[in-house]
Amino acid sequence: MNGTYGGARSIDEVLLQLDRVVEEARSSSSRLGYFAALYRMVTRKVKEGIAQGFFEDGPRMERLDVIFANRYLEALNAHLHGGRPTDCWALSFRSAGNSRLLILQHLLLGMNAHINYDLGIAAAQTSPGAEIGSLYADFNKINSILAGLVGRVVDEIQELSPWIRLLDRIDTKAEFAVINFSMMKARDCAWQVAERLALGDDAADTPYLLQLDNDVTYLGGKVADPGFWLNLGLGVIRSRESSDIPRVIDVLSGTGTDAAPPLDQAV
Repeated sequence: MNGTYGGARSIDEVLLQLDRVVEEARSSSSRLGYFAALYRMVTRKVKEGIAQGFFEDGPRMERLDVIFANRYLEALNAHLHGGRPTDCWALSFRSAGNSRLLILQHLLLGMNAHINYDLGIAAAQTSPGAEIGSLYADFNKINSILAGLVGRVVDEIQELSPWIRLLDRIDTKAEFAVINFSMMKARDCAWQVAERLALGDDAADTPYLLQLDNDVTYLGGKVADPGFWLNLGLGVIRSRESSDIPRVIDVLSGTGTDAAPPLDQAV
């Protein structure tokens, strides 16, 4: 993959760039396309929601979506072209080369970086200062769309990973160990980040964000490597997963499926 990404100015430009990421990843059989394919589907649903009046403030939601997406696209661009993304994104991108991880783990590593780190920052930039409070309802709507992915993705990838349902049978805590950062907790933490940055002291932002990156990277590390015994069980599941990367990307893109539910079911 050698495309240049970032700097999108509209949701349509975001989608065009995500199309390119997915196609480049598919043609080069790169697992970087897993999260990108899923994220493209979500972005399409956000665009649809804006058009349908699903959000309280459609133009503001597009600004949030664009700022949010550019954080991912610019991190990916840095990874591909010798730059230095945040550590949480570096972990996610680096892990794309690890064939021992489950498809679900690859997705969760991207979601960990993008929700736990990027989303709060993007929200604060969209609605700085006292404006942040008015964003809360729409923030929860887009956040719920993202958070609701995990269960649906487990269902959708059964054809790629027929033993994925064994995850909670490996150990009663195995599923939580893989999805270590807890989606509900991630949603709450993302809003806390948004409020802290929107209402806080700018001079304190840099050390705060460095610590946040460290914390999110630590959580990502637990998703990628939940421990020796759990890794053995995950390896059994992985042995039955498809190794056809383009096919996985197609399924995660929703090709030939009803992968994306109606908006009123997403929240």
